[in-house]
Amino acid sequence: MSFWSERKVVVTGGAGFLGSFIVEALRKKGSDEIFVPRSRDYDLRKEDDVTRMFEDAQPDLVIHAAGSVGGIGANSANPGKFFYDNAMMGMHIIEVARRVGLQKLVLVGTVCSYPKQLEWIREEDLWSGYPEETNGPYGMSKKMHLVQAQAYRQQYGLNAIYLILANLYGPGESFDPEDSHVTAALVRKFLDARSQGDATVELWGDGSPTRDFLYVEDAAEGILQAAESYDGSEPVNLGTGQETSIKMLAETIVRLTGFQGRLAWDVSKPNGQPRRLVDATRAAQLFGFHPRTDLEEGLRRELNWYTEKAL
Repeated sequence: MSFWSERKVVVTGGAGFLGSFIVEALRKKGSDEIFVPRSRDYDLRKEDDVTRMFEDAQPDLVIHAAGSVGGIGANSANPGKFFYDNAMMGMHIIEVARRVGLQKLVLVGTVCSYPKQLEWIREEDLWSGYPEETNGPYGMSKKMHLVQAQAYRQQYGLNAIYLILANLYGPGESFDPEDSHVTAALVRKFLDARSQGDATVELWGDGSPTRDFLYVEDAAEGILQAAESYDGSEPVNLGTGQETSIKMLAETIVRLTGFQGRLAWDVSKPNGQPRRLVDATRAAQLFGFHPRTDLEEGLRRELNWYTEKAL
């Protein structure tokens, strides 16, 4: 029998972008007892609802992938909401997991937790500064879960692992202008501009910031690899180790969408964190994580999904 066929698994956020890929990957691995709590039934910001979720699902393993999150604009507009929602969800899940003696808890963190000025993002540098300001409250709320998980491991023996994901993209990503991330925002902008015959598309910042873009299906696979094989207290990055500037990303999406116009960079708008290049060495060494999808192929899949399913 496989690791997953023997376990009842809860995936918080399992109906969302990343979570849906985690659920699909679990099914492919033979898991047939997957519980996805829906927000209409369980408000994970409330401890009583989290307790009830554990009672209803009786899980052996929980993957906490739920979150309140968005792009630069959404983060800037909702710093308090994003801090509270994310902090409370994770804290209650960790506490109830400890209380019921959960076999294993997988916490999904974010690259937004890292200090602003880091150029090479390594796990040992997580506490060397404050995150980029527009992401700060969100990033700090998620980082508190690592503190809690390590404290609970030390005092109570809770087997909780903490994974830090690079910038995710792929099919199913939100294309809502109010909360979309950069890849989805650019795909939508260029497709809309092409269909409307616009001569110019305006973009935030100057295009110089870089990101490590991790295809969502690869991220889901890495999370399950860690759940199977990693039981340590230290955080582990999931990324590609490849750096792409926003300008290069935009030019790639321009080519894939067939937009023929001009790009106008609005330098009065925030750039976000200047540079993100994720060191994923630890993940490769500890549980054999190696992303398989290159950026252009992943963008093509996202573009195809959007044009077929969302338009």
